Amino acid sequence: MISDRIHQARLAARLTLHELGQRVGVSHTAIQKYEKGRITPSSTQLLKLAQACGVRTEYFFRTHRVALNNPEFRKDVTFGKKAQEALKLRVIELVEPRIELLGAFPSSPLPVFTRPTALPLCIKHLDELEHFANAVRTSWDLGKDPIADLTDTLESRGCLMILIDEPHPGFSGFTATAVTDHGDQFPVIALSKQWPGDRQRFTLAHELGHILLAGRLTDDLNEEAACNRFAGAFLAPKNAVLKRLGSKRHAIEWPELHALKHEFGLSMGGWLYRAKECEVISKATYLKLARRFSANGWLTQEPGEPLANESPRLFEQLVYRALGERFISDSKAAELLRIPMMRFHQQRQLESFDAVGRQ
Repeated sequence: MISDRIHQARLAARLTLHELGQRVGVSHTAIQKYEKGRITPSSTQLLKLAQACGVRTEYFFRTHRVALNNPEFRKDVTFGKKAQEALKLRVIELVEPRIELLGAFPSSPLPVFTRPTALPLCIKHLDELEHFANAVRTSWDLGKDPIADLTDTLESRGCLMILIDEPHPGFSGFTATAVTDHGDQFPVIALSKQWPGDRQRFTLAHELGHILLAGRLTDDLNEEAACNRFAGAFLAPKNAVLKRLGSKRHAIEWPELHALKHEFGLSMGGWLYRAKECEVISKATYLKLARRFSANGWLTQEPGEPLANESPRLFEQLVYRALGERFISDSKAAELLRIPMMRFHQQRQLESFDAVGRQ
């Protein structure tokens, strides 16, 4: 078990045997023997291994094993196979304590995620995804208004949400099904921390599309294009687009898109594209506006204050819920939250909040 964990931690940290050996102060041969289970590192060496790989020492002793099935990445071509494998291992490292926490409750505090039943079984054309997105909203009682907290919407339905510190600009998001040793399954959506909230929200909706559209698309439909169409329609339903912009326009002003971005959490570029998809503007008008949008440098960074980042909160809430019910100990709570005991006690007593209030 420890040998496998060391191997996984090294790969997740994207370190070679030689690089990890240098950081720990042993030869690459010793690291290789650790990973093959031929020798067991001392407690001091385990601490150094954890520090070098960016994990806590508890990681090496976890008994909960999780596999990620059917992984799907939202990425560009620069995010290669090695980077993908490393990221999957890092996601597993973050999912495992969530699975362990859920197992501490007598009955799971999360519902089992289920795809809405009243959805079309076969999607033959991208335009059909407008109705599909509306059907999801109706099934989940979301109405037609902006979704204020998309993360909470998905977490409350049984998705495991992960924010991951991945600096590579080619990565946006990831979905998979986490399968435990006991056969329990949980949909997992991981997001990069580095992107602004509007890009994170579109990625969330795109990855949700992968989960909901699995097995429903005809062979001639591109899955990425379908998930993009679903994401736009889910965040900004067609009737909302027509209500805000009108049914036919010859031009759109930038302040309109800026205001809608902050109302619906969909980027200005996303709203411009939705205007084309919903036939509010012609393709020629869209291309003209898109060229001006690009010339302004807004493809890289849109004007004004960026949208606040997504912030999954359910895991931390459940840690304190389990602690309050005495399903877990103080030390286990601190371990799950990945913080030292002293900081945990301060956080538990809201001392840091008091300090902020006095400043």
